[in-house]
Amino acid sequence: MKNWYRHFGKRALDLCLCIPAALLLVPVIGAVAVLVRVKLGSPVVFCQPRAGREGRPFVLYKFRTMVDARDPAGDLLPDEQRLTAFGAALRRLSLDELPQLWNVLRGDMSLVGPRPLLTEYLPRYSPQQARRHEVSPGITGWAQVNGRNAVSWEEKFDLDVWYVDQVHLPVDLYILWRTLIGVIRRQGVSAEGHATMPKFLGSKS
Repeated sequence: MKNWYRHFGKRALDLCLCIPAALLLVPVIGAVAVLVRVKLGSPVVFCQPRAGREGRPFVLYKFRTMVDARDPAGDLLPDEQRLTAFGAALRRLSLDELPQLWNVLRGDMSLVGPRPLLTEYLPRYSPQQARRHEVSPGITGWAQVNGRNAVSWEEKFDLDVWYVDQVHLPVDLYILWRTLIGVIRRQGVSAEGHATMPKFLGSKS
């Protein structure tokens, strides 16, 4: 039963939940897009290559939350200097993630799974950490409902691998429920001392 869900049922759940959710959220998505355009300018949607299942790259979509501010040398300023109050509010409410519903509909992502990370991280994972790519990445996941960005990379990857070994319908439904509660309570959006999660440079051996 667990294997059936992993290979067939999970995708069916994604479509059954994602299609009506996307339709219901069209007014919200439209309103957020307009606000992003007014507050932050263009582009409204931030696109970035991320590592998907088996490490295959795909383009992730998010609403823009930062300005394109640069130093005199032309390099982007640190995240904490580019993240606006409006962008931070979008992140607290997880509204910046709404365009990823399109990623789910396309099959790039699932509603539940390890968060898709930068492709540059791929050679930095240990063999155990790399197991997080055995399933499709998700909008939310076990790590997100157990600390989100407030836990270390190593803890996050341990939680991701736990999920890989436990993929099942009750687990996914529980994570979706916990995600809703977490969004309402606005928990764990940033790592301590950082506007976002610091880059993963590899684990100490």
